[in-house]
Amino acid sequence: MIIIADSGSTKTDWCLLEGAQAACVCTVGMNPYFQSEEEMAQTLQTQLLPAVTDVKAVEAVYFYGAGCASVAVNEKVARAIASFFPVTIEVQSDLMAAARSLCVREAGIACIMGTGSNSCLFDGTNVVKNVRSAGFILGDEGGGARLGRLFMADFLKGLVPEPVAGEFARDFKVDYMTVVQNVYRGEAPSKYLGSFAPWILQRYDTCEYVRGLVEQNFRDFIERALMQYDIDRYPVGVVGGFGYANRNIIRKVAEPYGIRFSTIIPAPIEGLVEYHLGKK
Repeated sequence: MIIIADSGSTKTDWCLLEGAQAACVCTVGMNPYFQSEEEMAQTLQTQLLPAVTDVKAVEAVYFYGAGCASVAVNEKVARAIASFFPVTIEVQSDLMAAARSLCVREAGIACIMGTGSNSCLFDGTNVVKNVRSAGFILGDEGGGARLGRLFMADFLKGLVPEPVAGEFARDFKVDYMTVVQNVYRGEAPSKYLGSFAPWILQRYDTCEYVRGLVEQNFRDFIERALMQYDIDRYPVGVVGGFGYANRNIIRKVAEPYGIRFSTIIPAPIEGLVEYHLGKK
């Protein structure tokens, strides 16, 4: 049996593969940037282990996660896993998860569009180029948090037109100090800003202002990230719930740039299973 995990700050999708049989388990997120080794081990013990019928049958664990971006951090995750599964353990970033899921073992450009965003050029084995995401304040173009940030900045300055501004104030009862507190001192500012994205997107078809904001967010991702790769040479794929929900808009915005997205999927786990089973 091998275990594959795709983890974010909110949840972790686990796939337990035994031959051609697969069982899926969902636990809370395991992000080493925010959680200690002990906290991650507790999650494994209480939420994953009960689903593993035979621990001794596990041969390897492949963990892909947000926050897994350095050797020291990845070793922390590996130690938490090894306390229950003393087997081969590989810990990789969520960007590698996107690359392997979208490209498997072929060269291509892999994009993440979730609450945040990222992208890379994958040569079939390694990430060979990465235009840095820079986070929701300095980057994350094309992500849900950035859309929320753009909208909120306009709302606080009185630039969101009516009736959208009034509807937003009614539905969320936001005030200046609450917003500032959540964005500058909150525990999860990116998640907070991203939480407004679904509400904003509901008005895409009816409000010219919202339509412009949404399309500019994706346009910025294309111009500031994707255009730095050789988009004429490699296929471009997208993984992430935000990108998948807006796949028609993304395709529309990308068309004038000559970009044709090969694949847009909501989550990487299915492609990771394909990768680790050695399929193409």
